Amino acid sequence: MVKSKSASSSSSSTATSLNAAAGPNANGSAGSCGPRKTSPALQEAKRRARNMLKSQSNGLGSQLEPIIDIFQNAVNAKSMHRGATALIYDESMSEHCCLWDSTHQERPERFTRTMERCRELNLVDRCLQLKSRLATKDEILKLHSIEHYERLEQTSGVRNEEAMEELSSHYDAIYIHPSTFKLSLLASGSTIELIDQLLLGKAQNGMAIIRPPGHHAMKSEFNGYCYFNNVALAAQHALEAHQLQRILIIDYDVHHGQGTQRFFYNDSRVLYFSIHRYEHGSFWPNLQESDYHAIGSGPGTGYNFNVPLNAKGMGNGDYLAIFQQLLLPVAMEYQPELIIVSAGYDAALGCPEGEMEVTPACYPHLLNPLLHLANCRVAVVLEGGYCVESLSEGAALTLRALLGDPCPPLVERLELPSMELRESVLNCIYVHRPYWRCLQLQQTYTPADLESESAATAQLHRVKRIWLGGPPPEPDQRYPTRGTSAQLPEDVVARNAARLSVLRAETQLSVPAIRVCYAYDAQMLQHFNLHDATHPEQPMRIRQIHQMHDDYQLLGRMHQLSARAATTDEVCLAHTRAHVNSVRRLLGRSVEELQQMGAGYNSVYLHPRTFECATLASGSVLQAVDSVLRGQSRSGICNVRPPGHHAEPDQPHGFCIFNNIAIAAQYAIREFGLERILIVDWDVHHGNGTQHIFESNPKVLYISIHRYEHGAFFPKGPAGNYDMVGKNAGRGFNVNIPWNKKGMGDLEYALAFQQLILPIAYEFNPQLVLVSAGFDAAIGDPLGGCKVTPEGYGLFTHWLSALAGGRIIVCLEGGYNVNSISYAMTMCTKTLLGDPVPTPQFIPAAQRSATVAFQSCVETLQLCVEQQHQYWKSLVFGCKLPQCVLGENNNEDFLAATMSQLSISNDNALGAVGGDASQQPDPGQDRPSGSKPKVKQ
Repeated sequence: MVKSKSASSSSSSTATSLNAAAGPNANGSAGSCGPRKTSPALQEAKRRARNMLKSQSNGLGSQLEPIIDIFQNAVNAKSMHRGATALIYDESMSEHCCLWDSTHQERPERFTRTMERCRELNLVDRCLQLKSRLATKDEILKLHSIEHYERLEQTSGVRNEEAMEELSSHYDAIYIHPSTFKLSLLASGSTIELIDQLLLGKAQNGMAIIRPPGHHAMKSEFNGYCYFNNVALAAQHALEAHQLQRILIIDYDVHHGQGTQRFFYNDSRVLYFSIHRYEHGSFWPNLQESDYHAIGSGPGTGYNFNVPLNAKGMGNGDYLAIFQQLLLPVAMEYQPELIIVSAGYDAALGCPEGEMEVTPACYPHLLNPLLHLANCRVAVVLEGGYCVESLSEGAALTLRALLGDPCPPLVERLELPSMELRESVLNCIYVHRPYWRCLQLQQTYTPADLESESAATAQLHRVKRIWLGGPPPEPDQRYPTRGTSAQLPEDVVARNAARLSVLRAETQLSVPAIRVCYAYDAQMLQHFNLHDATHPEQPMRIRQIHQMHDDYQLLGRMHQLSARAATTDEVCLAHTRAHVNSVRRLLGRSVEELQQMGAGYNSVYLHPRTFECATLASGSVLQAVDSVLRGQSRSGICNVRPPGHHAEPDQPHGFCIFNNIAIAAQYAIREFGLERILIVDWDVHHGNGTQHIFESNPKVLYISIHRYEHGAFFPKGPAGNYDMVGKNAGRGFNVNIPWNKKGMGDLEYALAFQQLILPIAYEFNPQLVLVSAGFDAAIGDPLGGCKVTPEGYGLFTHWLSALAGGRIIVCLEGGYNVNSISYAMTMCTKTLLGDPVPTPQFIPAAQRSATVAFQSCVETLQLCVEQQHQYWKSLVFGCKLPQCVLGENNNEDFLAATMSQLSISNDNALGAVGGDASQQPDPGQDRPSGSKPKVKQ
């Protein structure tokens, strides 16, 4: 462990504490008997424990001194508490309307109905309400031209409808009202005000419910209902006034925000990520620059992401896949200081513009993984959305998520990513992988591989670019001003309305007032090793976790559960009665007998109070299950020992007596009738016991991420390998992610979550999430040899809390550096309580080469995806991509090789990344939009 130079000798000795051992005896082998040779790592753990104990003359006092350096972020989190969610709007925004077309879809109800729904859900009163303001002329001119500003200013208060309609006809999808200038200033000013308040620390996150929208507005052109570019202006303000260096703009409006893209196309300080319907350029705004190949220019190369959706009807599964496979990894690597969401809801079910099928309840799931990035500074700014039912519901549920309420369970079965979505995501990964380390998970192939005999059956992704948009409009193009709103057939409208009604009625929004229940009892300290006081699995583990929770003032914010012992019947849900009785009979045994009995197992010690403590640990977890599933608490933290995940059905194993998590899962199935329980085991050792208990049970999905070392790491053997997928009916419900190198940290674990754990978990759709939370993969644990930070564990807990309506229970397993485990579990608790936790800091790829651990991580994830994709259809992104070398135009070879396969008009198939530079957008040129009339007949 690295020590701070300023740390005292006392804190220096306590920092290592009794820690060093991260788990059971690494030299033991599963199922063997007899005395075992003590491993060097365990000997080192004991040596450090002895040193610690010598310095512990005053009990836990010195242990509670802050440990700086590797735990500094966790120390800083002590003063971080949930801040306010800001809300900014202005009732006058309902004045903006089209005077000459009463059927126009950009109408006041978009604003008024959204505010009504937010009030119905009692969300507005829970927010810090900011006072709206007008943007100043200087603020507008930071991006827009003076001519653009004055052109709109001259319309202020003008009620000559004929003249205003004539002016509007020179711009695509624009109408001008006497209030348009003022309200456009108000929308931009309010967005800037929201950003100011977040960056000044007045609020944690926030939402601007505003209109008119802004993301199509360009330097000198009104476009697509937009006049001033609200989000771009706010981002520019943050760059200049607050000196930010990394801003992430996420635009999930169904139309490409070409205005925002152009403003920042050559600026690496802004990463622009747009998800939009494209259909190979045949969907508005019909621009080639909206395709995946537009990746930025100059210093901004690699910082512009377009995910073009080339089919209608894409839904929750498609959008979640984009976030999991592409957006979230890039966002984590980029390390934004601020996130701004251009939140259009025209991809929502029922919108006639987008004709997509994202359900309103899905939007919180898209937002949730972002909420603990950028120091929690996330601003959501309303853009489009033209089905007021889905818009108002989606926007209200977004605000609810910002307020910290759990994501509602998705009512409908998750549809899996479509073929068109798969193609687009892989194209995006291909063109961006030279710039982002996190996009290296797909293997590559060469042009020669296309000619091989196996090419027909191999998973080789062909990169191609198809353009169906036709020629650009004429320079003097005039645009229609009436009858421009999209219309759906009446039967489609009726079906969408009925479906939205059912979704709204069945979406569960009520949540318990108690955020977290807490299971702990000092009686569990009575289990300890009688013949080896330096054994790493000792009472200090849970006592210091408890003390740190008190020190961080968390205990008073949780519901304290009354401990109880699990009954024999309950323990036998996962264990044989013979095993239970053998542990029960320990009471009254001599020290010598206990030592001899323990030696008969693999890495187990026994105590006369072992049965009492083990049943108390299991019973405490059951208390948490009761509290969560009865709706008394949203989530649970179980600070219990002895641990459980190694315990087999018929014997103790690896410090574990009874399998607490397995008993809890079986109990939830029996007592509450659950059909789908997810167990995520992030202990650094494979949970062999849990796997064996559930390997034939399709009701329990077991996912373990652990150090494996090709079977040489405890508990050893093949059971923890990636190809162990379950048996019989449970086949496919066992997922092992085995690390074959030490040194895995936040980056590698985050990639495992994004590429495997979250996609599979969402497809499984659990009713309860149980976490076997061993913290022996934490930084500072020499036996685990990994580098996950406490804030990393907090982030992973937050991601998992989006599942099952927030019903998640985190249960302590291993981890033997008492500082590591105390900080780590404290960060998990703070996360569930809604507090900010520092974002794990990943070093950008440009600053260092890939580590051996990262390279090994990529290999493991590739094998896991290949193995599991036959059971989980969300894992469709494991194809090989063409080799791509930065600065070379490799793509043309692949495009030429696949041209013969295209049966569709392709005006510019070779205009992909690395192609003719003249086809790329010029961000410095004040040019017209090039969009065709936004009219759907």
